[in-house]
Amino acid sequence: MNAPIPPMHTALSVLGTLAGQYIAAQGQAAQAKQPVPANASTQQSTGTATLALCDICKVRPKYFDGQKTHSYCGKTCANAVQNNHTPNTKPKRNKTRKATRGLCDHCHKQPKYNDGRTTHSYCSKTCVQNAKATGTSAAQPMQPANQATTTNGCLLCGKAVKGKGHFCSQACTSRAEKSAPGLLEVPQGHDTFKSVADQFKTSWRHQTPCPTVRRVHKVIASPASIAKYEAYRAAVEGRGNFVAAGRSAGNENRRWHGTTRECNLGDNGNCTLCSSQTCSLCCILRTSYNLNLFGKKTGWGRFGHGIYTSSTSSKSNDYSTNMNPSRLKAILLNKVVVGKGYKMTQDNTSLTAPPSGYDSVLAEVVNGGSLNYDELVCYTNDAIRPSYMVMYDA
Repeated sequence: MNAPIPPMHTALSVLGTLAGQYIAAQGQAAQAKQPVPANASTQQSTGTATLALCDICKVRPKYFDGQKTHSYCGKTCANAVQNNHTPNTKPKRNKTRKATRGLCDHCHKQPKYNDGRTTHSYCSKTCVQNAKATGTSAAQPMQPANQATTTNGCLLCGKAVKGKGHFCSQACTSRAEKSAPGLLEVPQGHDTFKSVADQFKTSWRHQTPCPTVRRVHKVIASPASIAKYEAYRAAVEGRGNFVAAGRSAGNENRRWHGTTRECNLGDNGNCTLCSSQTCSLCCILRTSYNLNLFGKKTGWGRFGHGIYTSSTSSKSNDYSTNMNPSRLKAILLNKVVVGKGYKMTQDNTSLTAPPSGYDSVLAEVVNGGSLNYDELVCYTNDAIRPSYMVMYDA
């Protein structure tokens, strides 16, 4: 049976549609064959030349499915729109690079710490230690970000410390121990800074103006080194029962020691120990005192082969020497197990140990004696550990 003949107006409409599609397809094919000039812009906002090109790549013609001309050339560009990504484009520049130059090199959130003289690489000691743990830092310890909130804050995180000590928790203690041997700078508003600076000032007995303390660093020794010291202190306490007499365990005291500094440790916030085997300061900080090095500088000792300290900061200052030019000098404040000290007023250069029944030698100043200032001498390495490094005006 023959199909019915459609009305004339319907036939004309179909023919018009097919003609339009054919013309559009021919135009797209022609445009696709035209070369794109090397210096032509890939994105034009006006002009008929771009009307049939993909809205994304601006190179290939828009896809025509036989009924509709779509906005994109194919699925690749269509999917790129859904994923918020434009293919075949150069990566975007980091717009925040300039804005983050003043932020911490580790967390990139807090401003870098400025001590009034130097802008450091990190915002706080926390970021310094974290950076060191990941191997991305020279481990230059800094002030805690919230140091101003408490005068007895943790030297790592700044939180308040309950009881004695320098850290708020075992977690911070462990983190500090992992950085040993090393230094942590004590904030100037901290109780510890005041205690150390006050001792330096009140024990300056030379007839010269007392220099100003600029920095105080807490010495972080290895757990093994501290354990040896504490074991020796416990043994001395067991013999002397000093706690029962109202003294500290082992009759522990804080005494000064001056030595030679070859490097710039302590200058401009530098807390990295140098690797020189002849820098006495860094060697002491790294492994504590060594009797095998006795007499290295002076060649002798008034009271024999021992480790010499003093309660007089100006006395120890006489032995503090810079090998490189610096505006500051360094001195060490040590914890020393005095135990039962043998008092002496005259030299005895032949000593290699304290007299029997004693733990150290107390060289005192008396009329007719050989000393102008006191000295404390111990004869075993484990009787002493450096506790603070103090930087003061040279």
